[in-house]
Amino acid sequence: MTEILLFHHAHGLTPGIRDFAATLERDGHTVHLPDLYEGNVFDTLDQGLAYAREVGFGTLLERGRLSAEGLADALVYAGFSLGVMPAQLLAQTRPGTKGALLFNACLPVSEFGDAWPQGVPVQIHGMDADEFFAAEGDLDAARAIVASTPDAELFLYPGDRHLFTDSSLPSYDKEAAALLSERVRGFLAKIE
Repeated sequence: MTEILLFHHAHGLTPGIRDFAATLERDGHTVHLPDLYEGNVFDTLDQGLAYAREVGFGTLLERGRLSAEGLADALVYAGFSLGVMPAQLLAQTRPGTKGALLFNACLPVSEFGDAWPQGVPVQIHGMDADEFFAAEGDLDAARAIVASTPDAELFLYPGDRHLFTDSSLPSYDKEAAALLSERVRGFLAKIE
């Protein structure tokens, strides 16, 4: 089974993120779930983003990078929204990467290198009318990765919800989350 380093979104390490990790663990995977917010969890996205700005995005990125130290090289990196930053950084720069799962966000490859690493499969998931994913450049970045990377897949879900997979948030979409989970299971089943 696969070893996964999973990063939370701007609300923090919510019960919904823990549930998602537990689902992967029930499938037999090992999931590492670092807390980039050091115990802080926020009710609203605005509160969470304000905290992220206060701490500094560079600090959060470094906390994510450091969370991989001491773990095996052969990891799948996964992140939700804000958590895509460290997940994508590690997927693009850490030797031995087995794959990447980017949920609700995607950065241009140029943020962390010249190209997506050869032989590293990636799945990118987001809603087609999500103001953060579809309207702020993330969808364009995802399409660029898919266009240049043979092992890249982009899945768009109908709707405008940003954090649609987190069962503890009002933005949760049960049907879309179930389909995403099915696709993630298929992706992880192909990782050696």
